[in-house]
Amino acid sequence: MGVLFLGSTWLTAGLILSFAVGAVHLAYLYATGADDPIDRMEEVMSLDRLTPVGLAYLALSLAVLIPLAFAAQRMLHGLRPGTLSSVMARLRWRYLIACMGLAVIALFATLAVSALVPADTAGDVGTSLAPFTTTSVWFLVVIALLVPLQAAGEEYAFRGYLTQAFGGLFPRRREQLAMWVAVLGPALLFALMHGLSQDWPIFFDRFAFGVVAGILVVRTGGLEAAIAMHVLNNWFAFTLALVFGEMDTVLTPSGGSWWSIPVTLTQSLVYLALALWLARRMGLESRSGGGVLVAKGAHV
Repeated sequence: MGVLFLGSTWLTAGLILSFAVGAVHLAYLYATGADDPIDRMEEVMSLDRLTPVGLAYLALSLAVLIPLAFAAQRMLHGLRPGTLSSVMARLRWRYLIACMGLAVIALFATLAVSALVPADTAGDVGTSLAPFTTTSVWFLVVIALLVPLQAAGEEYAFRGYLTQAFGGLFPRRREQLAMWVAVLGPALLFALMHGLSQDWPIFFDRFAFGVVAGILVVRTGGLEAAIAMHVLNNWFAFTLALVFGEMDTVLTPSGGSWWSIPVTLTQSLVYLALALWLARRMGLESRSGGGVLVAKGAHV
């Protein structure tokens, strides 16, 4: 029921948000005397040719998963919304911020490995810099302010609520099985949600990201490490696409190469090792007292 609630309310919220963003921008176009505002509106909101308004809408439509997941946790399970963030029922901000630094280190490791593998021109970004315009400034504002919310929204849905939902399918005596299902199930759905037509290397890359993020959630007892890795990855991907004029294809990459797998696995595994090491050094709790998705007073 919780998964159905989250999916249906997300689709409804996305529809309402699209009307709201569209209405505001349409009013702006009319107020500024733009030619053919309706046609301009369709162009601006299209995700095939990404614009700052389209990217803002996409980011907000995924960020709304945070309050929706909180609502499901409270209304359906009688649990504090913070129990989606960590076993401490809140985000552990010191660990999250530190993990941002670890994600940068892992990114440098990725760049080093990428210099050693054969280049696949079909999957590479452009080599010439795009002109820097007013549109570029607006893209940077959206990337800096809203993309972190988009990444966090996906983590709260997939590694927060769905991880607990999948893990809660099994009794405590099957804890190891529950942990693996809780990691692999949301990772598979996460990869599938990015499109059924994606190339196999790209699908595997997203699935592997989901697996690593799920392991981090289970082993560290919270979403902080997964959110930090997701935010930095998206910041890097969108900024790189903007610099080289690839914003139209950043959401639907094609021509993936299996040579990209060692590169991205290097980043994920280096980050996994560093984040787990730091969690141990900081003495983070990774377990809570009660079962997942079970309200206080309920029998486990």
